[in-house]
Amino acid sequence: MPPPTEALPVWWALLLPVVLIVVGWTAASIDAAVTARAAGRPAGFGAPAHEVARLLVGQRRRTIAADPVLWRAGPALLPVAAVLAAVVVPLGTRPVADLEIGVVWFNAMEVLAWAAVWMAGWGPNSVLSLVGGYRFVAQGLAYELPHMFAIITAALGAQSLRIGDIVAAQQDLWFVVIMPVAFVVFLVSAASMAFWGPFDAPVAGDLAGGVAAELSGVDRLLFVGGRWLLLTAAAAMAVPLFLGGGAGPLLPPWLWVALKTVAVLVVLVWARRRFPTIRMDRWTEISWMVLVPLTLAQALVVSVVVLMQGGL
Repeated sequence: MPPPTEALPVWWALLLPVVLIVVGWTAASIDAAVTARAAGRPAGFGAPAHEVARLLVGQRRRTIAADPVLWRAGPALLPVAAVLAAVVVPLGTRPVADLEIGVVWFNAMEVLAWAAVWMAGWGPNSVLSLVGGYRFVAQGLAYELPHMFAIITAALGAQSLRIGDIVAAQQDLWFVVIMPVAFVVFLVSAASMAFWGPFDAPVAGDLAGGVAAELSGVDRLLFVGGRWLLLTAAAAMAVPLFLGGGAGPLLPPWLWVALKTVAVLVVLVWARRRFPTIRMDRWTEISWMVLVPLTLAQALVVSVVVLMQGGL
């Protein structure tokens, strides 16, 4: 087994949110520019900055018999969950936290994001936001199994739950080549985790914004920003799991990680505009009847290969 990678200094942890924000901001700017171009307007690269300024000065909405603790804590917890999920992602060659169970940690932080979205939906005591919250819980129950199997397949190929070991196992061949099904399923479940693209039913227009219907001002800023950070963290995790981490010619490893993460985000932003919102019942059916068998079959193939190589 490859020697463990040295964790980054503790003070580097302060830079992790900045890195996520910069990468997420880049993706948001690209998304805004594409939206503006589709509408025939001038390039909208400055739209994220304008929206942040608008929400910072906006007033918080009030509803009758609301639970203020859950209402305020939910949006604030979402970006925290995204940052905590990203602490095991190597920033080049080393992660902020080099945990032996890095894969399990990442998956656990997704559950924290579930709680954050549900609290944001429950807290305002509003029918629309509550339905949106429950939609996200149902969506999570649908995507979690194939998502977990996709991640475990990468861990199985490296015979380790450490993210650094998974990267080291791809020195000769990236896992995306030998685990294409797991990679695609991971991207699909990553979009579902961030309720993005065809999986935006929790914040869909038929619920006037769903979970975010009663959010305004700083609360809405934290929620929307947390959603982008969650999408960015999921895209960043695809890099060490399937795309060789910081491996690449000429450029330093940290730059390769950033470029690969942006590339994955571009794919997710593109997919958002190519597929309509999918109903919860249809998504659950596809997830359990199609994606779960596919990921199990992929894991079986990887297990056979590892056994033939004498790894287990």
